[in-house]
Amino acid sequence: MTEPDHGALTAVTARRVYVFGHVQGVSMRAHTRTQAVALGVTGWVRNLSDGRVEAWFEGTEDAVAALIDWCRTAKPPAHVEAVDVQPEHPKGHVAFEIRPSPTV
Repeated sequence: MTEPDHGALTAVTARRVYVFGHVQGVSMRAHTRTQAVALGVTGWVRNLSDGRVEAWFEGTEDAVAALIDWCRTAKPPAHVEAVDVQPEHPKGHVAFEIRPSPTV
């Protein structure tokens, strides 16, 4: 009988993130996707009608934390005033996508 390879198991962390400030119309979603893919984070990002950007990040705790840190320090022309992070249960996203804004 072989023992399971616990080293192959990696806990997946999920976070819902809201980014406040001048974050729409400045390629924030595209840059977030680029960073997510580079870090191996899955999920999505979209603009909200109130001017915020909302995102769902899934990945290792370190990768998700790095992406959240990146959101806090996004480069101009974006101007981030605040980032709200909420813990969530992973949903099993397999890629990172830019989603359309929700309809009101």
